[in-house]
Amino acid sequence: MLGLELVVILGITVLTCSVAARRLRVAAPVLLLGIGTALGFIPLLREVELPSEVMLLLFLPALLYWESLTTSLREIRRYVRVVILTSTLLVIATAAGVAAVAHAMGMDWGPAWVLGAALAPTDATVVGVFARGLPARSMTLLRAESLINDGTALVIFGVAVSVTAGGETFSFGNVSWLFVLSFGGGALAGVITAWLTVQGRKLLDNPLHENTLSVLTPFVAFLLAEVVHASGVLAVVVCGLILSQVGPRLIHADTRTQSSAFWSLSTFLLNGSLFVLVGLQANMAVRELNSTGVLSGLALVGLISVAVIGVRMLWMFTTPYLIRAIDRRPQQRELRASARSRLVNSLCGFRGAVSMAAALAVPETMAGRDLIVFVTAGVITVTLVVQALLLVPVVRWANLPPDTQFDEERAMAILTSAEAAFEAMPKIAAELGTDPLIIERTRREYEKRLKLLRQGDTQDDEDHPYRRLENDYQALRLAMIAHKRSTIVRLRDERLIDDSVLRNIQTQLDLEEIRLSRRQALD
Repeated sequence: MLGLELVVILGITVLTCSVAARRLRVAAPVLLLGIGTALGFIPLLREVELPSEVMLLLFLPALLYWESLTTSLREIRRYVRVVILTSTLLVIATAAGVAAVAHAMGMDWGPAWVLGAALAPTDATVVGVFARGLPARSMTLLRAESLINDGTALVIFGVAVSVTAGGETFSFGNVSWLFVLSFGGGALAGVITAWLTVQGRKLLDNPLHENTLSVLTPFVAFLLAEVVHASGVLAVVVCGLILSQVGPRLIHADTRTQSSAFWSLSTFLLNGSLFVLVGLQANMAVRELNSTGVLSGLALVGLISVAVIGVRMLWMFTTPYLIRAIDRRPQQRELRASARSRLVNSLCGFRGAVSMAAALAVPETMAGRDLIVFVTAGVITVTLVVQALLLVPVVRWANLPPDTQFDEERAMAILTSAEAAFEAMPKIAAELGTDPLIIERTRREYEKRLKLLRQGDTQDDEDHPYRRLENDYQALRLAMIAHKRSTIVRLRDERLIDDSVLRNIQTQLDLEEIRLSRRQALD
C-alpha cells in the first residue's frame, strides 16, 4: 500500500512546490529537496529507499533523452573542444580534488576516490532548470557538459569500486580500456538505437504507435549499452542528438504535438519526484550515519562542497588562458568568453541524480559506505541551495549582454520560409487543383503577412497598422473558436449530439486555438 501512498504524496508535493516556487520566485528544485528532507521525518516514509537501479534505469534515460532532443547540436559542434575538456579532464580533476580532501580528513584513498567519482559529474536536469535564462552559449556549454560527463565519472567510479571492494589492481591500460569501452561502446549503442528507431518509424503511421516507440527509445539505448558494459548515459545522449536532427523530416505534426506534450509532462513529474526522493534519501543518510559523528560528517560535507565548487572555479579561470596561449587562431578568438561569463558558468556546477545513484550503488560491504552516502547527499544539497542563491545576484552583477542570435535567426527563418511558400504557391495550387478563389484568398493573406514580416524595424511596434491588423485577425479567430466551442457544448447538453461528436470537434478546435495562440505569443 505504501507504493500508492508514495505516488500520491510525490504528486501533491511536486504540484504544490512548483506552484509555490513560481509565486515565491524560488527555484523549484530547492523547495522540492527541502520538502523531501522534511517528509523523511514522517514515520510512514522513513523506510522509503531509492535503489540506485531505479534512478539509473528509470529516471535518467527519460530525462537525458528529452534534454538531448532539445539541445543544439550545432552549438555543441561549435564549442566541441570546451565540451570535451569539461566533460573529461574537469571531471577527473574534480574527482581528484574531492578524493584529496576526503583523504586529508581521514578517509582511505579507495573510498575517497569512490566519493570523488560520485560527486564529479554535474546534473543535466538540474542545470537545465537553474541555467534557464542564461545566454544561449552558456546554456549550450552547461547542458552539453552535464550530458556527457556522466560517462567519465561512472568509469572512474567503477574502477574505484572495483579496486577498493573487489581487490582488483589499478593499471593504466585497464583504465584506458574502460574509458574506450564506455565512450566508444556508448556512442555506438546510441547510433544503433537511433538507426533502429528511424527504421521503425518508417513502418508506423499512427501517432500512438510512433510515440510508444519514442518512449521505448531511451531505455533501449541504455540497455544496449549496459549489455556491453558501456555508458548507457552516453548512448541515450547520442541517440537523442541524432534523432533531433532526423526527426523534423520524419515525424508528422500530430505525432510531434502528442510527443512534445507527453515528454514535457513526464519529465516535469520525473524531475520533481526525483528531487523529493533525493531529499528523503538525504534524511535517511543522516539517520544511518554510524562510522562517524554527524558534526564530523557535516564538516566533511562543507569542506568537500568548497572543493567541488573551488575546483570548477579554478578550472574556469586557468584552462581558458592556457588554451588562448596555445591557440591564437582568429576563429578561436570569436569563441572566447568574458571573465564574468566564466564566473556565472562556474556557479552552475550543480550535483544531482547521478551522484546520488552512484553513492547508493556502493556495495554494502565497503567500509565507510554510510559516510559516502551522507556526504554525497549533503554536497548535492549545498550545491543546489548555495549556488542557486549565489547565481541570481552574480548573474545580475555580470550583466551579460542580451543574446539576440535566436530572435534574429527566427525572424530570418520565418521570412525565408514564408517567401519560399509564396513563390511556390502557383505550382503547389496547380498540382492540387485548387479553386482560383481559394488561391486568391491565400495569396492576399500571404502578401499581408510578408509585408508585416519585411517591416523588420517596426515589428515590435504595436501601433503599426499591419501589426494591428494581424492582432485583430487573431483575436477575431480566437473569439470565433470560443463561440463554436460553446455552441458544440450546448448541442451536447441538449442531447442533440453525442459526447464522442463533441470530443472529435473539440479536438479540431483545440488544435486551431493552440496554433493561433502560439502564433500570437511568438509575435
